[in-house]
Amino acid sequence: MKKILVTGATGFIGQYVIDWLLRREYAVIATSSDEQRARLFGWYGKVHYIPFDLARLTPSTDYYSFFGRPDSLIHLAWEGLPNFRSSFHMEGNLPRQAAFLENLVSNGLRDVNVTGTCLEYGMQEGCLREEMPAMPEVAYARAKNELRLLLEKWQDRSPFFLKWIRLFYMYGKGQNPNSLFSQLDRALDNQETVFNMSGGEQIRDYLPVERLAEYIGRIALQQTTGGIINCCSGKPVTVLEMVNAHLETRHRSIRLNRGYYPYPDYEPMCFWGDTEKLNRALGGSGGDNA
Repeated sequence: MKKILVTGATGFIGQYVIDWLLRREYAVIATSSDEQRARLFGWYGKVHYIPFDLARLTPSTDYYSFFGRPDSLIHLAWEGLPNFRSSFHMEGNLPRQAAFLENLVSNGLRDVNVTGTCLEYGMQEGCLREEMPAMPEVAYARAKNELRLLLEKWQDRSPFFLKWIRLFYMYGKGQNPNSLFSQLDRALDNQETVFNMSGGEQIRDYLPVERLAEYIGRIALQQTTGGIINCCSGKPVTVLEMVNAHLETRHRSIRLNRGYYPYPDYEPMCFWGDTEKLNRALGGSGGDNA
């Protein structure tokens, strides 16, 4: 049975990726820094859980063997979000992540799947394609992009298959409490009459986290399409449309105080992802209908 190591197991995305893999009867090796939190998830007793903190990495340890010589890695772990501007991404996250991944590939890991971010595209607008240059603006995106470049460089000396899964926007149960939809749900649950938000005219690309987890799993398990792969719907939608759709789903209404928050200055007003390469990775079954 194929063994898959999933880092960041207790994170928003990690929990869904593990559930998806287990439903397909893969052997999952799950890791995170907090075993107490891991025990709260329904998958805990169904995986081989190994607690591990990247901050305590020791270069002399063979982490490929430490994690049971997995066939594939789905690397989701990343600290410090959603503070995209923090210098910790470059000064703390990047060196730890690089040391960990270099250790794994130098000791024998041959299938590496790492999540990147659409923020690597920077302020470029419109339909974003993988062949476009990376132009990251914030520390988080710069650190992710530097990690990708290091991985590509290491391929010259260690023959491993790399899939850099560039995530766009996601939503679902368990999301960060400061996210848009978490705040909206909280306002509705508290029976508030007004919801403060941005103007809502910015165009984005959203996936429900269950679908996102499926795409990550399917990208990771295939061996034909590598490199950067956008993980997205390919469907441009305004934030206001997403908010109204969420209200419809909950059969609720609330007055939207649009323009209360300014638009973010680290991302463009209008962008979404191209799905041509994603569709190839998914076996040509179609991006949002797979």
